[in-house]
Amino acid sequence: MPSSRKADYYLGYYDGSVFIDFDNLNDEQVVLVRISFDGYGCCKVKSDKIVPVTKNDSTKFKMMFENDNIDQDEMMKIISATLLANKKILWEDALKKYKLI
Repeated sequence: MPSSRKADYYLGYYDGSVFIDFDNLNDEQVVLVRISFDGYGCCKVKSDKIVPVTKNDSTKFKMMFENDNIDQDEMMKIISATLLANKKILWEDALKKYKLI
């Protein structure tokens, strides 16, 4: 990834129309750092406002990456729950357009 897009985890959806990046917050959780949408641009998230992924979902998330076996349905549930929890600080119209919440 380009140096301007540093993150611990990178996800792409809708044939590259949406990119979602996460960082490790601590040993137990991951946190959204940015999401970008075709037609909207890149929404960088302020860390003091973000609701992190739950500990249980963070464990599932990390295990999928560590095992190089991403269950698309399970990952989408985690992503959707995280985006819904943070919709007030993200671009809600873009989230709805791409059916992420």
